[in-house]
Amino acid sequence: MSFRIIGLDPAPFRHLSGLDDQALAVIGVRRYVADSKPGFPDRIELRDAEPGEKLLLLNYTHQPADTPYRASHAIFVREGAQLAYDRIGEIPEALRIRTISLRGFDRDHLMVDADLVEGRELAGLIERLFADPKVSYLQAHYAKRGCYAARIERV
Repeated sequence: MSFRIIGLDPAPFRHLSGLDDQALAVIGVRRYVADSKPGFPDRIELRDAEPGEKLLLLNYTHQPADTPYRASHAIFVREGAQLAYDRIGEIPEALRIRTISLRGFDRDHLMVDADLVEGRELAGLIERLFADPKVSYLQAHYAKRGCYAARIERV
């Protein structure tokens, strides 16, 4: 089965780039400078920032539907990221090197299945969850901190 992994659209975050730290703090956003790799996974390009790159840590509503699963959590977005990751059948390294919580949702945005997997085994779990016709899409989360990582769709 083919799948598509999609990073976040950079457009909603562009207005934050270049704001000073005080202006960011007023809206609950913090700027970080990556000091190690891996360690700062960007949700737009779905890659770990290189040491020295600037990222913004902010709260993001990754499950906006009005259901019991409505949810938000902290994510990093790299300042200046221009193009969302969008590939078919490829798993980015930022997902491959981490333990992933994969959550399957139906058309009504209710969770119907979930499991944990080491990122190098992610393709098999994607296939297993999509074998259930009730699963419309998947959300990947970095299991250690619980942060949203990416959306996965059927192709």
